[in-house]
Amino acid sequence: MEGLVGKFKNFDAYPKVNEDFYSRTLSGGVITLVSSVVMFLLFISELRLYLHAATETKLVVDTSRGERLRINFDVTFPALACSMLNLDAMDISGEEHLDVKHDVIKRRIDAKGNVIGTRQDGIGAHKIEKPLQRHGGRLEHNETYCGSCYGAEMSDEDCCNSCEEVREAYRKKGWGMSNPDLIDQCKREGFLQRIKDEEGEGCNIYGFLDVNKVAGNFHFAPGKSFQQSNMHVHDLLAFQKDSFNISHKINELSFGEHFPGVINPLDGVQWVQQTPYGMYEYFLKVVPTVYTDIKGNTIQSNQFSVTEHFRTDEIGRVQSIPGVFFFYDLSPIKVTFTEEHVSFLHFLTNVCAIVGGIFTVSGILDSFIYHGQRAIKKKMEIGKLS
Repeated sequence: MEGLVGKFKNFDAYPKVNEDFYSRTLSGGVITLVSSVVMFLLFISELRLYLHAATETKLVVDTSRGERLRINFDVTFPALACSMLNLDAMDISGEEHLDVKHDVIKRRIDAKGNVIGTRQDGIGAHKIEKPLQRHGGRLEHNETYCGSCYGAEMSDEDCCNSCEEVREAYRKKGWGMSNPDLIDQCKREGFLQRIKDEEGEGCNIYGFLDVNKVAGNFHFAPGKSFQQSNMHVHDLLAFQKDSFNISHKINELSFGEHFPGVINPLDGVQWVQQTPYGMYEYFLKVVPTVYTDIKGNTIQSNQFSVTEHFRTDEIGRVQSIPGVFFFYDLSPIKVTFTEEHVSFLHFLTNVCAIVGGIFTVSGILDSFIYHGQRAIKKKMEIGKLS
């Protein structure tokens, strides 16, 4: 048994030195203290990395199909009244959303940025329930009142009992309304007077759009939009104005849900128009993003990059639509963020590396200082130190 124990002793890689032969020095004490502090700080740093989740990033091809894209927006136009401002959205698949009102809220603001009130649909007073005429004809006994659409009726049964309904009928026909005072409903509701009363006001418009996940655009522009000769046109004649100030501030613009660490480059961006007429364009590259937290919850969202361009009218060019346009395109690459904890074995390995590395380096440094001091002391004793 004693022979077996002796053989095991031969495997000892840490031979013990008798304490009687220890020699403690001041430099060794200082090095031990400093190395202990460094060791402790590195251990705390490694422990924090272990306790906090690390985010792993991957790039993969986006193979999703048939998904929808949610666009969140909050834009302020300090010099464009809510009665003029319209929102349209369209994409390359041919789907159009003109004069969007669903999930969109407009707030009138004064010159100082204070909210005056929330704008109702349409301009002017409440709908006229009893207009003067029925398609310009004579009313029969007990006949329901029905306002004229002034030639824009799709059928004899169509009625336009408000200025907004006449404008909508004109839009569907692809017509512009040159003089609202010639429209009985608009004259009664004080369409032009309302435009004058709101002179100097601004508008804050916010909400979201739910569109196809394909390339497209959405834009904020004055006037109702319609198609004319296969072109997207806005009816600006009704406002009887020579210029439109499209200065704006983007309070928020994002695609999809918010997730930790997302940066939306247009949040807080402000632009002031210096010319009387023009179109401001944002070109966005949307990158699909999937974020998975440490609990396994997944957030389907998007990031985007942007470039900007202001287009003003030039001689010989077709007059551009005044407004703020956002053209977006989808990237074929998807980014995935996954939160993961560092494994305990990895943490243990790093801690051992910290302790062993600092201990070894400190020993080498202490040995160098100790032997250096002894060599200098011997030379001093024999008088060879000059």
